[in-house]
Amino acid sequence: MNIKEEIISKLSLEEKIRLLSGKNHWQTVDIERLGIPSITVSDGPHGVRKEYTAEDGSKKTHEAVSFPTSSTMASTWNPELVREVGKALARECSRLDVDILLGPGTNIKRTPLCGRNFEYFSEDPLLAGEMTAAYIDGMQSQGVGTSLKHFAGNNQEYDRNNVSSEIDERTLREIYLKPFEIAVKKSQPWTVMCAYNRLNGIYCSENKFLLSDILRDEFGFHGIVMSDWWAVHDRAKSLKASLELEMPFTEGSAEVLRAAYERGEVTDEEMDAALERLLTIVYKIHDSRRIRTGEYDPEKQHMLAKEAALEGIVLLKNEEGILPVSKEKVKRLAVIGQYAKMPLIQGGGSARVVPSRLDSAFDRIVEIAGEDIEVDYVEPYVLWNAIPGVDVNKAIEAAVNSDMALLFVGNNYEIEGEGHDRFSMKLLPDMENLISRVASANENTVVVIQAGSAIDMTSWINKVKAVVLQGHSGQAAGSAVAEILFGAANPSGKLAETFPLSIEDTPAYGTYPGNGFAAWYSEGLMVGYRYYDTYNKEVLFPFGHGLSYTAFEYSGLDISTQVLEGKKKVTVKFKVKNTGSVQGKEVVQLYVKEMILRVIRPEKELKAFGKVELMPGEEKEIRFDLDEHAFEYYSLPRRDWHVEGGKYKLLIGASSRDIRLQGIVEI
Repeated sequence: MNIKEEIISKLSLEEKIRLLSGKNHWQTVDIERLGIPSITVSDGPHGVRKEYTAEDGSKKTHEAVSFPTSSTMASTWNPELVREVGKALARECSRLDVDILLGPGTNIKRTPLCGRNFEYFSEDPLLAGEMTAAYIDGMQSQGVGTSLKHFAGNNQEYDRNNVSSEIDERTLREIYLKPFEIAVKKSQPWTVMCAYNRLNGIYCSENKFLLSDILRDEFGFHGIVMSDWWAVHDRAKSLKASLELEMPFTEGSAEVLRAAYERGEVTDEEMDAALERLLTIVYKIHDSRRIRTGEYDPEKQHMLAKEAALEGIVLLKNEEGILPVSKEKVKRLAVIGQYAKMPLIQGGGSARVVPSRLDSAFDRIVEIAGEDIEVDYVEPYVLWNAIPGVDVNKAIEAAVNSDMALLFVGNNYEIEGEGHDRFSMKLLPDMENLISRVASANENTVVVIQAGSAIDMTSWINKVKAVVLQGHSGQAAGSAVAEILFGAANPSGKLAETFPLSIEDTPAYGTYPGNGFAAWYSEGLMVGYRYYDTYNKEVLFPFGHGLSYTAFEYSGLDISTQVLEGKKKVTVKFKVKNTGSVQGKEVVQLYVKEMILRVIRPEKELKAFGKVELMPGEEKEIRFDLDEHAFEYYSLPRRDWHVEGGKYKLLIGASSRDIRLQGIVEI
């Protein structure tokens, strides 16, 4: 009998039931007489949102560094940078005595309207999975646990507590489960959080196929499953499905479990097995406190947040090379909009962090402009709600009298947040009207967007010279975007999701949000660029798109194969050269296309990516090694992954629609 078995044998039934749910809102149960410790969890995922009780009895939230949200982190296409952010988040947790941060979220962006898209990485499962794995690896290497969420099929907030995500098995495995699979196999999160919704009719908290058969048996998950808060409907069913920890504690749930045990519906073996898995993680986390660093440098934390923001900002449009701002051409600059001073750094809900500081884009713009550029600031609206007596004419006047207008717009916490979806892909009407009127007054108008998901820009995109997606970039967003605008930093972010022309063009448009009970994922595999590229649909900006202040040339594609241990390996090499005049980083993307189809497959699928930094004139060789997983699909007749023999096209691009090199390999 090992020590956990010995402890379990000494537990009363009441103690066992107590251990299987939270002690309170943020802690697990401790049993002092047996040496069972309590662990503390806290909201995330892009900062620590830990509550405390003030002296007056009111609930407060600790200040913490607010890093870029997952939507912006994904736009860096830089797993190593995400890993460093994970380490920094662990330092935040250590400072605030948090054992598990509730993140990352890796749900696929099925529709741009999902209110929590800012918390998720991508529409592509490979990119989402690799970013997620890096985040988990970074945090857990510092002795702080993660909770991979929301498992699974949580792709809308509307009716999330009841809706059933109806997803066929092939689509489920290739798209919606794949980022979880990558993260679990590569980084082994200590906990996984189940989603609120049903999956094919069964609540995720009670879904044995999902939590036990797939997550544990197939993916090899070794940690524990915890519920999202109040996501458990039947504690006995959830325990039998392999959910060890219900959060938070609810008296009624404990009574349900006790009654099911007394009726023989839950056995001692099932309860003890769950407790052994739970205690394994509890002791692991408790022991990991010894390796956590006591070092904490708020300035270094902030500068890492800024580095992540710089790499995640995407230059979407730059007509006539209007950016970076030229001190020779621009002598008077109009900065329009409150978000230039008070940026929207994140979405709303449980992910919202109280930032330890907040950089202002306007302050940094004034600093960089110095005495060379006169900067005017105008607030046409307060918090972007039209107020009687406040006229946009002030903004128009400033634009008319300036050489360039920088217009800051975006979605606030009420538009993008937990518990509700966006009502539109467009910006608020007042904002769209302001953009059009400013652009009419000044042909050199640049729009900076602060948002966590795709925006419909069709009413104004052709009226402005440049568009910068600042995203939800955390507390250093202001200084970061100012440095991008003035060329102190070269933009290197690329879109981790397609920007369609309108919501009507999206593949889920006909079935989102469902009928009040179910949402049918009838688009199947054709999510994001898989849909737009397969059916040759016009888009505003394609997946992987992002401009730079320099230019990159691709050349020298070389494809070779070898057989190792009976399996074919493909090595892809090519060169990338910086042909411009400034240092820059390029995101290179490799897509695979099956040339003769036996089953339905997308036009192309991302199978590898990398980010390379180059000085002017510098050239580097890029290498990708592909195994059979790069060519497989999930075969329903076989109920397994399958590689179809034949020819495949390998496409090397700067985006899904900017293919620079291509070659053929036979598998």
